[in-house]
Amino acid sequence: MLHIKFVRENVDLVLASEKRRGRDSSNVDAALEMDEAWRSSKTGLQEMQKMRNTVSEEINKLMKAGKKADAVPKIKEMKELVEKLKSKEAEVNGFLDERNASLKKIGNVLEESVPKGKDESENVTLREVGTKPKFDFEVKDHIEIMEELGLVDLDTAAAISGARFYFLKNEAVLLDYALQRFALDLLRNRGFNLIYTPFMLNRAALEGGVNLSEFEDTIYKIENEDLYLIGTSEHPLVALKKDSVMNEKEFPLKLAGTSTCFRKEAGSHGRDTKGIFRVHQFTKIEQIIYCKPEESKAFFDESQAISEEIFSQLGIPFRVQQICTGDIGNKQALQYDIEAWYPGQNGKKGAYREVTSCSNCTDYQSVTLNTKYVDTSKKGEKRYPHIINNTAIATSRAMVAIFENYQQADGSVKIPKVLIPYMSGIEVIAANKK
Repeated sequence: MLHIKFVRENVDLVLASEKRRGRDSSNVDAALEMDEAWRSSKTGLQEMQKMRNTVSEEINKLMKAGKKADAVPKIKEMKELVEKLKSKEAEVNGFLDERNASLKKIGNVLEESVPKGKDESENVTLREVGTKPKFDFEVKDHIEIMEELGLVDLDTAAAISGARFYFLKNEAVLLDYALQRFALDLLRNRGFNLIYTPFMLNRAALEGGVNLSEFEDTIYKIENEDLYLIGTSEHPLVALKKDSVMNEKEFPLKLAGTSTCFRKEAGSHGRDTKGIFRVHQFTKIEQIIYCKPEESKAFFDESQAISEEIFSQLGIPFRVQQICTGDIGNKQALQYDIEAWYPGQNGKKGAYREVTSCSNCTDYQSVTLNTKYVDTSKKGEKRYPHIINNTAIATSRAMVAIFENYQQADGSVKIPKVLIPYMSGIEVIAANKK
């Protein structure tokens, strides 16, 4: 969320950003109203605390002087003060909770370059990369390809786990791991630290990365536990520095998180969402970068370039979309998506589908998680770092893109050259394999 001090000092900027998002001033007004009430109430609490301390000293002096009778009314006064303090503390905390709830509804301040648009249909294509394959045979979608090659079992998975689960088989398993190793090796060579994260987080940690009220249809809750299954390793990686003060010498802190991810994916239907494209469980490699505020745009560009390099090396055609004001999330100040080309989707006419999402969240998450660093250039002032998050690769969607773009007339699928060393030398997944 935005820091209340920033909102107080930049009301016009925040209101202008909210207007660009198509919102009115209600959340900003509510946050400032509750902030004023909190500050006033807190001042009253501090005055009562001073009074309590004064009365406590008076009682001690009277007791030491042996004047117990004179101390009796003071003791009664103290008991009344303690009850009033409890009530006042509850009032202060109530105003604080309401203020923060309103703050969480306010979006990050958008960068000037974010295009105006009502929804995803008005996102802007920045560039197209690669050449779409041309086929002289009837194109298949990834479900047909994988089932004919004996690479997936969807029916059994649906019977024992439910829809949108799957068994990967044979070369598909190797391909999943090949994509992971390829991405991890590339990121390690770019100075990223490799992290294998927990798959569950408590509510306090998870809320630092996402607004749970916006993700009720996405995040799984563990029954009778203060635990949630992660939807991405971004969640534990941004919580890694929760309530800590970093040293600026750590920057840029580059983390490559690998994890299984879990999502409800409620409300998504249709042939194009079947198979292994949109599922409840998948593997993803995530990029997280902690950096100084003045460096975040440069690291945003670097992270985006890495994702583009991954899909370029895989030989998957894609386009880069800049997300517009009506589609961008609350935590993002700037967002680019990569959409890969899928020949087998959209009734086999082909379609672009999202495979990565690069976000500059500035200090929105670090404020929520209370992550700071010591800025030596400002005499040791504590500041909030900026955080970049970006998909390196979600293996299930990458596999779908490979199967559909690299399919051959005889039913086989070629392996992208860059993955062959990770596939035990397998260059083609042969047809007629069951």
